[in-house]
Amino acid sequence: MRLIERIVKHEAFGGILLMTAAIAAMIIANSDLRGVYEGVLNSYVAVTFDGEGLKKPLILWINDGLMAVFFFLIGLELKRELLDGKLKNPRDVVLPGVAAVGGMIVPAVIFAALNWGNPETIGGWAIPAATDIAFALGVLALLGDRVPSSLKVFLLTLAILDDLGAILIIALFYTANLQVEYLIYAIIPLLGLIILNMRATHRHGPFILLGIVLWFLVLRSGVHATLAGVVTAFMIPYKDKWGKSPSRSMEHSLHDYVLYFIVPVFAFANAGVVLSGLTLDAFTDPLTLGIAGGLVLGKQIGVFGLTWLIVTIGAARLPHGANWLHIYGVACLAGIGFTMSLFIGSLSFADPSLMNQVRIGVLSGSFISGIVGFTALWFASSRSTEGTAVPAQ
Repeated sequence: MRLIERIVKHEAFGGILLMTAAIAAMIIANSDLRGVYEGVLNSYVAVTFDGEGLKKPLILWINDGLMAVFFFLIGLELKRELLDGKLKNPRDVVLPGVAAVGGMIVPAVIFAALNWGNPETIGGWAIPAATDIAFALGVLALLGDRVPSSLKVFLLTLAILDDLGAILIIALFYTANLQVEYLIYAIIPLLGLIILNMRATHRHGPFILLGIVLWFLVLRSGVHATLAGVVTAFMIPYKDKWGKSPSRSMEHSLHDYVLYFIVPVFAFANAGVVLSGLTLDAFTDPLTLGIAGGLVLGKQIGVFGLTWLIVTIGAARLPHGANWLHIYGVACLAGIGFTMSLFIGSLSFADPSLMNQVRIGVLSGSFISGIVGFTALWFASSRSTEGTAVPAQ
């Protein structure tokens, strides 16, 4: 039992579980169980009251419902980091912040350049701009003490800011068929959340109930419902009238459920790439190539290039104990898009054939980024151990 507990508590376990779910989805999607797999995901689930409610395929309940909880947790983490963490001091945000911006812009530019003039695929420009925190940190955790702790802080801050960028992208560019009346109705639960926040309410129940109502109304409005999770998270008081933190308490309670259940379920439901009839042309298709190229080359150029620039001009310093090969390795790990990239892909394309291309691009780009990043960090750590590391500037 102690061995199992140690494995589950290891930082890399979340990433390993995520990878296992993705591999399982690929195996099932290419076996005799493919029909069952697709049938279950496309089966309709309804929640109604007096004839009114929601009726959606199971895959959308996962992508719109479970992922709202995922974004709720991200919102709680962002709030903690802004008020009492790595994003509290603006000076500590400069280097990873600039790196995160480069890591979002350059991949999007590469994708757009390869898909320019194709209205069917250009809408997926944001897919390679995302970074999967759990996967990237999981790969870094496999190296243990071989990498300086400051490098983990750098990658974590970069990934958090990347998530913030992804939230803004979803809010601004992935809203369709807007129904304003539902947004007007959504003001009611939002005002309720604001009042609870101002009163520093410590009970979780009222926030959860109002958050669910807000989620329903935002979903019906056409704005992506995951944003309701972020808004609700920011309404949870960081300190209540007794000095305790309802926000930290909810974050702690949700963390394992999201990391070990919700994210793997999402991966299992969305990573089932169909390989039958797959040829080399599938990998050179502009959609696939734009995603894979954005994740592999775009992240490396954007993250490493802007980090080098900001350090060279003297606006920031390298993380303590890190050398340029460490930074290159982290830039590669930022190219592990996986969960966030697949999620944005599901918002971009409804066509199953296009989504299959998205899966190929995300999986291949993330795999290459992970392998190259791990290898670079291994050699960088070996050099550091031998005393040949470049001193922090």
